[in-house]
Amino acid sequence: MGTPQIAADTLDALCGGPDRVVGVVTQPDRPAGRGQKAMPSPVRKVAEARAVPVIAAEKIRTPEFLEELRAWQPVIVIVVAYGRILPKTILELAPHGCVNVHYSLLPKYRGAAPAAWTIINGESQGGVTTMRLVEKMDAGGIYLQKAISLAADETTGSLQKKLMPLGASLLLDTIRGLKEGDLQLQEQDESLASLAPMLKKEDGLIDWRRAAVEIERRTRGFDPWPGSFTKVGDKMLKVHRIHVLAGQPSGTPGEVARADASGFWVSTGSGIVSLEEVQLENKKRVGGVEFLRGARIQSGDRLG
Repeated sequence: MGTPQIAADTLDALCGGPDRVVGVVTQPDRPAGRGQKAMPSPVRKVAEARAVPVIAAEKIRTPEFLEELRAWQPVIVIVVAYGRILPKTILELAPHGCVNVHYSLLPKYRGAAPAAWTIINGESQGGVTTMRLVEKMDAGGIYLQKAISLAADETTGSLQKKLMPLGASLLLDTIRGLKEGDLQLQEQDESLASLAPMLKKEDGLIDWRRAAVEIERRTRGFDPWPGSFTKVGDKMLKVHRIHVLAGQPSGTPGEVARADASGFWVSTGSGIVSLEEVQLENKKRVGGVEFLRGARIQSGDRLG
């Protein structure tokens, strides 16, 4: 059960494993692109390419849907970014229940955007957890975990690329351990639990009152979505890459501290950042200094 590309890659790995994938459940086709044409999910594309039966149900809490799942007689149900809360009837459908691949080191970062919040909160490590799903969000017992170190310039996109193959490998190890009967559930410590809520478009609006280090982390955490952006006059300026300038006293938050051939600097609530790569609406992505050559921006101007 899954929907986006990270789930599709995991499905592909499962299909190449030793056990038969008897069926796939994914979200219905959704409008996408300029023409808003109904497009299948990445998971559906992989399933159809692999000739695996697919259910793309709009409603999953119906007797008919449950009967379709039962007809497959699953021994285990794998869930990766499916996008819906599963009822108890599905959680208990298979002998080994529902096993989830979650892209954080649980109990940290329960929720829809664990990789992003791992970066935003300045963690030095990320990772993957396989767990048994229960009715409470991401609170089930843990089977296996694997941690990796984060690069200084890690983005959500780059972290997810690292975590996907790691998660697929951990999932195959989990299934093997369950088959062999030597894998035990470890209960999560509720006192260490934290949340990773779903990202919203408005999260990307830069609040220059935040500290420089916080703005830099959020810029990486919101890459590729929703992106980070501010205003230059009445136009939106996407900010793709930021560098924190150590030892620089900050002025008023959002004030341009420097705008010349040596840098595009902006004051924050604490410290100064250099805007390394930006993109004015309807324009191409360029370096900050290159952007200044064609922009009427000078020191003392205000962004946001």
